[in-house]
Parts: sequence; structure tokens; C-alpha cells
Amino acid sequence: MAKIGIYGGTFNPPHIGHIRAACCAVSALGLDKLLLIPDRIAPHKVMPVGSAAPQQRLEMVRLCAGDDPALEVTDMELNREGPSYTYQTVEALKEQYPGDSLYLLIGTDMFLTFLQWKNAEYLWKNATLGVFYRGQKDEVNAINRQKEEMEALGAKVILVENPVVDISSTQLRRLLAFDCASPFLAKGVYDYIRSNNLYGTGENYRNLPMERLESVVTQLLDPKRVPHVLGCRDTAVELAKRWGADETDAARAGLLHDITKVLDGKLQLTLCREYGIVLDAFFTKNPKTLHALTGALVAERIFGENEAVVSAIRSHTTGKAAMNTLEKIIYVADYMEPNRDFPGVEELRRLAYSDLDGALKLGLEMTLSLLEKQGSEISPESRDALAYLNKSL
Repeated sequence: MAKIGIYGGTFNPPHIGHIRAACCAVSALGLDKLLLIPDRIAPHKVMPVGSAAPQQRLEMVRLCAGDDPALEVTDMELNREGPSYTYQTVEALKEQYPGDSLYLLIGTDMFLTFLQWKNAEYLWKNATLGVFYRGQKDEVNAINRQKEEMEALGAKVILVENPVVDISSTQLRRLLAFDCASPFLAKGVYDYIRSNNLYGTGENYRNLPMERLESVVTQLLDPKRVPHVLGCRDTAVELAKRWGADETDAARAGLLHDITKVLDGKLQLTLCREYGIVLDAFFTKNPKTLHALTGALVAERIFGENEAVVSAIRSHTTGKAAMNTLEKIIYVADYMEPNRDFPGVEELRRLAYSDLDGALKLGLEMTLSLLEKQGSEISPESRDALAYLNKSL
């Protein structure tokens, strides 16, 4: 009796995390074969704009799997009309492998919602569930509770610790747009993506008209951050009118100021390495503060923005000594745009239109006070910015 693994998904695109997890499952579960099955239409998600076509995803999975004898790529779900329901795949595989044992591999999120799947009972009665997890305490606790519940229903559940490759296909598509995704892709997959201009790799994002810039940027952001970014842009334009700065530069800097905010600390460091940036001690120890620097790099290298816009993005989080008018505007607009709600924001909004330096000083003081209460390290640039203002005011 053979052990046959089933590993499905959108693979949009497939990356080294998928393959490392697959190889780990083969070893941990003693699988004789692991089937990699790209879906045609994911029943649980809407494919994002600009996704690869099903046949292209299939070809990339083949390239990603390479010549590993334990991995077999199949188009069985692509040849089936309608949504790619897993129970239908298991039905077909039971006919194809009669008498063999099926192991359905799923991640933590999918496992925790497994009882909501279509014909979930059929799945757990006909396949052992192999659940990938990363070993984080809260995650393990949640998985163990779900495991107990499902085993009480008669399911067979085996936990498979997954070697951590901290990347998702969603984040990878962003890194492709920022031209720094190669560390997470098999070379054949990376070359295929570029040669077929997938995921925007063939687009020229430099000097986009304002309407097109907004469309591109909002697709790259975390959807929850879009209202803040649009609010920052509109506020920056109003402040530019008040203080005589270039309104177009203010709008573009406002749109792009958080372009890399969605990347976590490790991915921020990846972007810096791929761009050849050597970081100072503060940023190396505090990579979560890097989005202003990486945002400025992306604004310059990917979007072709001018020096004024790039500099304003670069200083919008920490500030710096001797900031120019546009830099002050973006810092203050980010702090006080209409979606912000915290003690002191109304005073900052009042000052922003009567005393821009005063608003900047208040924003810096509030930030430093909060960081001190949290016991967090304060950027030397923020201290320099506040010291400069205290001398000049």
C-alpha cells in the first residue's frame, strides 16, 4: 500500500516555501509520491488582477518541482470545469490509486477553517490530514484544539512542522513589482515570470500619470491601508497649497509614502540587500522601521520619482534635521490625515495650518514620548530633528 500526498493551491506564483514544505512532508509522512495540483478556480479566494493563467501556473509549478522523483505535477484540476473543490480531487484520486492511502496537505489557516469546506466530512473520512505549522505558540495551541475536535469526529490528523520560509504568494507578487523577489524563487520560475511579463514585471511604472499611479499603488498596498494613504495624499495637497509647496510632488509623495509598509521586517531587509543598501546599526536592529527608507528606494528606482518626492518619503517616519517644506508636509500629513484618531491629533491639525514647524515639533514629541513609554529604541534622526527644531523655534 503506497502513501500518496495531495498538495493543492493556486501557486500564484509557486515559490521555494512551497517546495520546502512539500519535501518536508514527503520525509515526515514517509510519502511514496506527492502530487502538486494547481487549482483552476480557487473556491475560497478571488484571484488578484494580473494573476498568471492556469496553464502558466502549472508550468511554473513544474519548473519549481524540478526533477525531484518524489514530486509529481498534475493538471487534473485544470481539466475540470468550475471551482476546484478538493473533495472532487480526492474522489478522482481514490479511483486512480485504489487501495493506497491518501494524505491531504494543508496549512494552518485552511485547517482552522476546515469544517467549513465543501463536503469536509468526506475528505477526513477518505484522507489523512497533514497540517503544516511553523511552531509558534499561539498557532500550535489553536491547531491542537482543532486537532482534538476533528479527531473526536473520526478524522486522522498529523502535524508536520514546516521549515519557515516567511513569504506568501501575495507578498511575493509585491516583491516582483519592486524587483527584489529572486531570493524566493527557483531560477527557472523567476526567468519564466520575467520572460512572460507576469505579475507586472514587464510594466514601466516610471513617471506614471497621477490616476495610473493611484491605481498601481493601491493594488500593491494592504487594502486596510488604502484609506490612510489616500487621506495622507489629500491632506498633503491641502498643506502644500497653504505653505507654497509643489502640489503635484505632495500628492505623489503622499501616495507613495507607505508603498513598502506591508512588508515585514525580514522582507524589508531582503529589499535592502537586493538593492545593495548597507544599513546602519539602528536600522539593522529595528528593521520594522525601514519602510520609509525602502519606500524611498522603490519610489526612485521603480516609479522614477524626483529627488524632492524621494526625500520627503525617506524622512516621513523619523524626520531629520533641517527638513524642507515638502518633507515637513508629508511628515505632518501622515500624522494627522482624517483617518487618524488619537489624543492630541486635533491640536496637531490646528497647528498644521497656522504653524507648520510647531505641528512638526508636536508630532516628533508625541512619537518620542510614546517610544520611551514602550521602551523602544529611538532613531537618532528623530532626536536630531527635534533638537534642530528646539534651536530654531
